[in-house]
Amino acid sequence: MALVIDSARNEVRALEQVTNWRGKQVLEIGCGNGRLSLRLARLGAYVQAVDPDARQIRDAQEALPKHLSRRVQYMVGNGEQLAFPSNRFDLVVFSWVL
Repeated sequence: MALVIDSARNEVRALEQVTNWRGKQVLEIGCGNGRLSLRLARLGAYVQAVDPDARQIRDAQEALPKHLSRRVQYMVGNGEQLAFPSNRFDLVVFSWVL
């Protein structure tokens, strides 16, 4: 049996209410398999997604649709040691991590 997450699109509707994601530079900390990264990209964000689990990052990269490949970048990393310059991102997402 396949696992279906948010078939009613409640998460997407909630994200749409938070802000206008279009054109925003977003850092997602703890992206896991990239499920939320893809949703943010579909809302128009440019997403840099990090996760400490190299296997999860590999799976996310393999599942990344070609049409979103310019909007989402995955990398192995963690929230304690981010190698990004100050003011690089408009928004930071840390969701479903703990």
